[in-house]
Amino acid sequence: MSVKESSFPTCSLVTPTYNWPEALELLLLSVKNQSYLPNEVIIADDGSKEETTRLIQHFQKNFPVPLHHIWHEDNKNRKPAIMNKAIASAKYEYIIEIDGDIIMHKEFIKDHLSLAEKNVFLYGSRVNIQEEYLETLFKEKRTHFNFFSKGIKKRGRTLHIPFLANRYQKENERSSKLRGCNMSFWRDDFVKVNGFNEDLTGWGLDDSEMIQRLINIGVQGKRLKYKGIVYHIYHKEQDKNHIHLNDVIEKETTEKKLTYVKKGVDQYL
Repeated sequence: MSVKESSFPTCSLVTPTYNWPEALELLLLSVKNQSYLPNEVIIADDGSKEETTRLIQHFQKNFPVPLHHIWHEDNKNRKPAIMNKAIASAKYEYIIEIDGDIIMHKEFIKDHLSLAEKNVFLYGSRVNIQEEYLETLFKEKRTHFNFFSKGIKKRGRTLHIPFLANRYQKENERSSKLRGCNMSFWRDDFVKVNGFNEDLTGWGLDDSEMIQRLINIGVQGKRLKYKGIVYHIYHKEQDKNHIHLNDVIEKETTEKKLTYVKKGVDQYL
């Protein structure tokens, strides 16, 4: 371990999942490929069936770090609740959040931790794995990609150039480029704003609404580019019929500079 790595914060990698064990398997294989491992991995399972449990149990037999499975019953989309439960159980000071349909570049964990600093959250983008490549992806269990790989788009986002990543400055406003599939923050900051808002309905805006409350308490954002690379596995978009309800909550958080929610992570601490 280098001198710089010895100064990295301890971290928990947290990912939500729901009934897609094929994607979760590739995510977990990409964890095993990391040049620098998280201290633990927590799978926040929003009510998946037994097949997902069996997959996790298989990986737990020889996983390089503790692999925890936090599950609750399936009652429509309750991602904010299961993520709150998972992060409440986290044993380490820094949280790296990805989605359950993500394959990580081998330097992903190291990249996030190398830029972690107090009073700052980080957010990155994603390379898209295309629909027509899925059969090959799952058949070959592929976890390594580069600029020239087949089956991807947004190729510029595959470029891993660490010295260029350091040029990005801290921000006091929430970026439209924020994606919950690739971000990190301090667990203490998450607890200060009471985590994810469980009043949000179904899919959408839970990550950005929580991040807005971090900004409202003075935590700054910093974009990860040329570091923190992830590959997002194509899937059909989820139902957005209710998104206007979440949009109202997010706008109120922004306009009124709200910093705390009534129904959040404190229920599980």
